[in-house]
Amino acid sequence: MADEVVLLDFWASVFGMRVRIALAEKGIEYEYKEDDLRNKSELLLKMNPVHKKIPVLIHNGKPVYESLIIVQYIDEVWNDKSPLLPSDPYQRAHARFWADFVDQKVEKPLQFLFLTFFSF
Repeated sequence: MADEVVLLDFWASVFGMRVRIALAEKGIEYEYKEDDLRNKSELLLKMNPVHKKIPVLIHNGKPVYESLIIVQYIDEVWNDKSPLLPSDPYQRAHARFWADFVDQKVEKPLQFLFLTFFSF
């Protein structure tokens, strides 16, 4: 059986962008479903009943949420394709540092701007 991969997302989401980059890096084909964040779909509410937020990765009918958790899941499930992190622990630590740096210095300001212009 082929993997069924669906991504519930919103085009301007920096968190969704993180997931889309990981999927592209691994070469994983997926169905993209954009959600209207003002009028959340039944699928989003069903797949993420706790937070009711995007992104949500649905893999063979099972949802995974929170972008960093989704990226780790992608790397673990499709481990036969290029790894997202280096195998060396020191290099992995550096990669995690830069990922955190982007979260703190880039994502947070972008999130503020996003919420300012698209307040829901």
